[in-house]
Amino acid sequence: MLNLFNVRRLSWGSSSGGQEKVELSVTELESLRSELAYLEEREAYLKAQLEHVDEILRSARFSGYLYIRTRWTALPGEPPPLDDTDVDDWLPRFVVLNGPCIFFYLLSTDFSPQDSTLLADIVEVGSLPSFTRENDKTWYSSYILTRQGLRYECSSISEVQVDSWLKVLQADIKLDSETKVPSWFQ
Repeated sequence: MLNLFNVRRLSWGSSSGGQEKVELSVTELESLRSELAYLEEREAYLKAQLEHVDEILRSARFSGYLYIRTRWTALPGEPPPLDDTDVDDWLPRFVVLNGPCIFFYLLSTDFSPQDSTLLADIVEVGSLPSFTRENDKTWYSSYILTRQGLRYECSSISEVQVDSWLKVLQADIKLDSETKVPSWFQ
């Protein structure tokens, strides 16, 4: 099909006005029309993605790409988790703090997140030791622990980015815990 658009296959002719004239067969014309329709659909889709990203970035309090991996804490009676420091299962995610939630997108242009967690479910955030990955670069990391026992580990080569996320989340969790009435008081 792509061979139809090959420049050598198109028959070029000259007109008397100095303008070049292209002669197309019916098959080539229909193929061009369908290609144009596809490109118009693709353009509409990309515009929708761009508007979605724009909306996310305008409404989000904080956003950016971080490398994420998840771990579950051991339940009572379970053996402690294996040491997995040598396992390289960090995946890039576009992380958005918006309202009472943290959203984890595969890409910034995705329409819906792959995962999310409520700030109210976060019980602890903190720093993790830095480590070395490919090309001997130092990676800085932190963690987010939820009340369900899910631990999000976040990393980046930017220490400032990791520290900024930590400060914002620690402030939000502190404010959230201060506004809650302790269970023993109810």
